[in-house]
Amino acid sequence: MHAAPSSISAMQPDQPDRLGALPVHGRFGYSAITQRPHYRWPNGAGLAVYLGFNIEHFAFGEGLGARLGPAAAEPDVLNYAWREYGNRVGAWRCLELFDSLGLPAGVLANTALYDHCPELIAAFVARGDELIGHGHTNAHQQGTLDEAAELALLQFCRERMQQHSGQTPTGWLSPWISESQATPDLLLESGYRYNLNWCHDDQPTHMQTRSGKTLWSIPYPQEVNDIPMIVARQMDGKDFAQLIVDNFDEMLDQSRRQPLVMGIALHPYLVGQPYRLRHLRRALEHIAAARDRGEVWFTTPGAICEHVDGLEVLKSQPAVALAQG
Repeated sequence: MHAAPSSISAMQPDQPDRLGALPVHGRFGYSAITQRPHYRWPNGAGLAVYLGFNIEHFAFGEGLGARLGPAAAEPDVLNYAWREYGNRVGAWRCLELFDSLGLPAGVLANTALYDHCPELIAAFVARGDELIGHGHTNAHQQGTLDEAAELALLQFCRERMQQHSGQTPTGWLSPWISESQATPDLLLESGYRYNLNWCHDDQPTHMQTRSGKTLWSIPYPQEVNDIPMIVARQMDGKDFAQLIVDNFDEMLDQSRRQPLVMGIALHPYLVGQPYRLRHLRRALEHIAAARDRGEVWFTTPGAICEHVDGLEVLKSQPAVALAQG
């Protein structure tokens, strides 16, 4: 018997090219976390922590949405009503918790909420929280839009938040983290300063755009995030709370050597359920105690963006990093 040819030697003449460099996004180059400039957050803190609090509205009888049970024929009353619990009850309970601990929030808000329950957004604005663009509704994906429609969406959300809340968002998280090839370019061109879609790092990263100017990518978690953990991995509320505590404790230790960002992504129809809220309270009390000891900077994504944008030590980084990409 003849030995079977290796997968490489068996390739057709045009196939070896596939073993070269893979397609890249061109937004930033590779940079090892151990080889970065050193800086600190306000008051000398090494770890910046923020709440990414998602308040969302979904079309009745159509579109996407997280599910409690199997998808049903529309109207899918079970899953729609479960998500709506977050706006009617869960978000208000979470707001009470944040107030009790004196925690600011980065509020990722669908602008459809201005039609549905404007008082919910107003309650967070009254606290001084940051509003972050999060599309008009989470029933649809942003990345399916053509460039003109996507630009119109980004502009519409900024203008509506300014009109109704007196606050123009500087950051963006796409519904379902759905991007087109042009999303970072369009974000910068429509006035946004940072993007939360990418979960590739524990520090803010410069993203190149077609204008030659850079957009900040602020770390947004897909692990310390209740949808992937509770919905996709079916993690219990007490285990998700312990995940938050463990992630925080480890990053606090790491941050003694270099500055890091820890986001906590929450959705009120999940963590606003009473038994999960009880466990979330324990986790946030743990972090708030470290804040009170002066060990961390508890902040918002916009404040993180503002801080790094003013650091001289990072101003030379975009060209260096992008040359590697």
